[in-house]
Amino acid sequence: MKTETKTGKIIYWIATGWLSLGMLSTGIVQLIQMEEEVKNFDNLGYPHYLMPIIGVWKILGVIAIIMPGLERLKEWAYAGFFFTMSGAAVSHVLVKDPAISLFGPFLLLILTMLSWYFRPDNRKL
Repeated sequence: MKTETKTGKIIYWIATGWLSLGMLSTGIVQLIQMEEEVKNFDNLGYPHYLMPIIGVWKILGVIAIIMPGLERLKEWAYAGFFFTMSGAAVSHVLVKDPAISLFGPFLLLILTMLSWYFRPDNRKL
């Protein structure tokens, strides 16, 4: 299916909107180090200082994929989202978290791939 079809554009904007909301909200949660996220990081064995770093990068990634232009930066943002969410999923598996803990990372991973695949030609390198 061509990604420049009307259906492709609709899929792109829905996926990108939900991806942006998900990354922005989790980025803010990590940036302000909410108690539940601190517990999550403890459970995964990650140091707390990573929370604001990842949070800032998520927020900057959202800005990059939403803004027009900046095609190379968009590619980096999508790659960062992919690595972050796949790493989160693997981390939850490795510490034997319940399967439900994979829902968020997998959802954001799928939205990342859909947004990247269906992005309009003017947002590609």
